This record gives sequence, structure tokens and C-alpha cells, in this order.
Amino acid sequence: MSSNVNHANPGLSPSRASTNAANVANATMAMDASEAYLEPSFLRRLGWLDWAFALLLVVGAGFALTRYGAWMNVYDKAVLVAAVPTFALLGWHWKPVRPLMVGMAVLALFAIQLYQGNLARAEQAFFLKYFLSSQSAILWMSALVFLSTLFYWIGFTARSDTGSSLGSKLLWAAVVLGFTGLLVRWYESYLLGADIGHIPISNLYEVFVLFTLITSLFYLYYESHYATRAMGPFVMLVVSAAVGFLLWYTVSRNAQEIQPLVPALQSWWMKIHVPANFIGYGTFALAAMVSVAYLLKERGILSERLPSLELLDDVMYKAIAVGFAFFTIATILGALWAAEAWGGYWSWDPKETWALIVWLNYAAWLHMRLMKGLRGTVASWWALVGLLVTTFAFLGVNMFLSGLHSYGEL
Repeated sequence: MSSNVNHANPGLSPSRASTNAANVANATMAMDASEAYLEPSFLRRLGWLDWAFALLLVVGAGFALTRYGAWMNVYDKAVLVAAVPTFALLGWHWKPVRPLMVGMAVLALFAIQLYQGNLARAEQAFFLKYFLSSQSAILWMSALVFLSTLFYWIGFTARSDTGSSLGSKLLWAAVVLGFTGLLVRWYESYLLGADIGHIPISNLYEVFVLFTLITSLFYLYYESHYATRAMGPFVMLVVSAAVGFLLWYTVSRNAQEIQPLVPALQSWWMKIHVPANFIGYGTFALAAMVSVAYLLKERGILSERLPSLELLDDVMYKAIAVGFAFFTIATILGALWAAEAWGGYWSWDPKETWALIVWLNYAAWLHMRLMKGLRGTVASWWALVGLLVTTFAFLGVNMFLSGLHSYGEL
């Protein structure tokens, strides 16, 4: 019998067999499309817990406007209102972030209640002194980051799910206490005086806390999304390095003391420019450390303990893409801020120049990825070198150069 004869129906010609196969495939695609069409919309898939979470955000924003609205300008209020749907969507798509938001809100409000409007109680009330004043909470965050790094490495080297799981839990606890510390520090600044109060993202001490939290939170998202903790030991190295610098800077410069804002920072632009900037810095750092894991696995080092090269490459790409988007927004916001503060959008100040270098570096990386299919060793080394460029823009400029942005010098 000829191999071209259809075995299910010997009388069916090859052309008719292929036609029938195409019809079946088309019917299957139509059924899939129909099922997708009939699938409930995103909002219909939300349960009562999802809506309860959104309602809690509305109530929380209303409480904040009622209780602290007198210290807010119209921009602050607009950001607060916009935060409700933003955080609701975030909580709907990534459910672990819900207890984070609730936990830090409860702890921050408890700390505010303990202060009773008197900053001196930071040394009198037990929970403030040892746990919930801004300095105490940030020190706990630092200790938990180091412990998390240790247990991630124990779990990784011993191939112990228990160790890695404990490292993840400790990192979540660090993030909760770190954000609590920033929120309480915000309140403490207003206890010093209404003219001193400001969002705590204005100096190196505060932004290093922010960098630690953003990098950790993005890593925890990727850990959950890809269902692997094997990247944790590498990412936590850069997070621990940031915390180590933070502690050194605190001890050497007494940097934890809250200072009034310099005139250049007394602008609402700071409240949106700085967070966007540090989402970029944090995700660039994360991508660089994932690239280290990629290079090790590619060379057969620890290869059995690391995720696939495809997974590592995907995390690296997505982290850089997210970081580039936010860094672009931050650069635009910075130009608008400069125009308001100094009368020009761009002045080739050292910080601005190095920000442009960072932007061009990652723009080229993404261009080569999307247009030329950049992958593998070159992409990984490039991401790693990108961290050095970003670090100099973030820290090196403050150490070695001066200019309009020298209010953040070491």
C-alpha cells in the first residue's frame, strides 16, 4: 500500500485528507476563540476579597485626606487619589502585595498613635524605641535583609527548599518594616515642624532605603511569577551591598537625622521624579545580578541549581524593559523640574549627563534585543557593565563630581 493512503479512510485522497485536517484545525481555532470570548471579563473574575481590598484602599485614602489633608497641596491629593486604582490593580494582579500594604499601613498608624504628637516619645515608648520609630524599623529592615541573603545562599548551596523559603519570608518582613520606616519618617519630619516635613526621598540615606525596597519588591515579584527562588542569592548580593552602604553612611555621617529640604528640592516634582528614577535603578541592578547567574550557568557552574537560561534571559529582559520605561519617565520629569527650578530643561550638569549615558546604554541594549535578537553572553555582560554605569550615575557623580545636583554628596 502506498504511504500516501490515509489509514483511517483508505478511500480518501491525500488532497482531501489535508483539506479535512485544515478544516479540523480551523474548527479547533474557532472553538478556542469562542471559549476565550465566552470567558468572563477580568472584572467579573474578581471575588469579594478583591473588591474588599479595593474598598479598603478607598477608605484608607479617605482617612488620609481627612486626617492629613491640611498638609497636602493639590498635587499630593491628586497623587493620593490616583494611587487608589493603581494599587487596587496591583493587588488584583499580584495578591501577595495585599498583606504588604495592609501590614505597613497598620504598623505605621500604630507608630503614629504611639507618638501622640511628641517626637520625644521615640525614646520613651517601648515599641517606638525598639521597633517602629523610623530609625528602628529601618535597622530591622537592614538586619532582615542580611539574614534573608544568608538563608537564600544556604538554601541554594544545600539545595534546601526550607532555607530558600525562609530567605523569602525574611525578605518580605524586611520590605514591610522598610516601608513602615519610610512612612513613619515622613510623619516624624512633620513633628519637627510643618515647614520641615517632606516625603522621605530627599537624600542618600532615604534613597538607599528606597533602592533596597524597590529592588527587593521587584525580585519578590519575579520569584513569585516564575516560581523559583534560585535567583534570590544573586539578587540579594546587590541588595545587601546597598544596605551595607546605608549602615556605613548612617554611622559615618549621622545620616539618619531628618534635615530640612534645600530650596532646590522644595518641589512636588521630587515626589514623582525620584520614585520613577529608583524603579529604574532597582530593576537595572536586578537584571545585572540575574545576568551573573546566566553567565555562571552558561559556563556549567552551579548549572543544576539555577533556572534555565531561557528563564534567566527573560527575567533580565523584562527587568531592563521595566527599568528603561520608568527611567525614561524620570528623565522627562527631571527635565520639567529643571525648567521650573533653573529655567532650562537641560544644562549638561554631571548628573544629567550621566543620566543620559545610562539611558543611551539601555536604549541600545533594548534596540539590539528587539531588532537584532541580542541574547546570551553578550546581553548578559552588557547588563552587568550597565550596572557599573548606573552605579556611577547614582553614586559616583555624588562622590567625584559637583554640579547643580550636589545636594546629595557624600
